[in-house]
Amino acid sequence: MYQDETLTCEDCGCSFIFTSGEQEFYAEKGLVNKPKRCPECRKKRRQNNKKRMYDVVCSKCGANTKVPFKPVMGKEVYCKECYKQMQESTI
Repeated sequence: MYQDETLTCEDCGCSFIFTSGEQEFYAEKGLVNKPKRCPECRKKRRQNNKKRMYDVVCSKCGANTKVPFKPVMGKEVYCKECYKQMQESTI
């Protein structure tokens, strides 16, 4: 039903193969547009879009951790485990 198709990456200009398996996957997910970027450029783009993480020390247990927001001086910040415990105790 599907056949491999050669496409051109809009970022780097290289040709890449949009395989029949990828086309089938796109169809199953309801995606109608063909990829505009080669796999390498898609990977680079995803890596660049990741949230910046900030190093902090948990206000409760003192563990070093990372959070996806810029901490505010004087405001408590918790590691994932302590935050989860606090949420569970308020339910």
